[in-house]
Amino acid sequence: MTEAVTTPPPAEPPSPPGTPGGSAAGTALADVRDAAAITLATGAAGALLGVLWAWLAPRTQYVSNGEAVFLRNTESEARVGADGTFLLLGVGLGVLSAVLVFLWRRRGGVAQAIGLGIGSCFASLLGWRAGLRLGPPADIAASAAAAGKGVPFDAPLQLLAHGALLAWPMAALAAYLGLIAVWGPQDPDPHEAGAEPAGAAVYPPPYAHAEPQGGQAPRTREDHGGPQPPAGPAAAGPPHA
Repeated sequence: MTEAVTTPPPAEPPSPPGTPGGSAAGTALADVRDAAAITLATGAAGALLGVLWAWLAPRTQYVSNGEAVFLRNTESEARVGADGTFLLLGVGLGVLSAVLVFLWRRRGGVAQAIGLGIGSCFASLLGWRAGLRLGPPADIAASAAAAGKGVPFDAPLQLLAHGALLAWPMAALAAYLGLIAVWGPQDPDPHEAGAEPAGAAVYPPPYAHAEPQGGQAPRTREDHGGPQPPAGPAAAGPPHA
């Protein structure tokens, strides 16, 4: 009689320790906390941008003749210099914030990048408004009256090129993504020597060379009643002349 051979099911890859659902939920919650912390810290750093801009931006000066207010130097490029100062400060602080976030969380992630981008936008807006408040007063008539006739005084700080507000967010995201690409965690190479994907089938299967069940020896042609090859000297055939 021939026993039926039952093919065993393929072995499933071992599951990672811990509950998958709980682990994923914990990771997502940690990413949300990191993104919120990055947003708040980066947004608050916008006050530093306002202080530096009000301190380093070149000044445009006005002068009054008692009836009207005029530019003291009509060829002055101070207004363009104020925009350029804001742009350069935004780029520098954006790169600095990206480096700090990367050093804090080297693993990277979408949540961290989103938090850095949103926080950088708030930082630019806060720096802009803080710089306007920390600069010369916006009431030109009051400043002219306080300075007196023929005495130059500083004009209010202005940001004419509003596109400079994007300097911090763009520089921060570009620097952060570059740092993650170069020094961030890398995925394992599936084609690396000796590396096999999880759950890969083993060939040949282990049951192909397994011993028969019950300790029975493998069946031969004699067990099935078939013709047997000749044995003894006759198996060599007649002698050659």
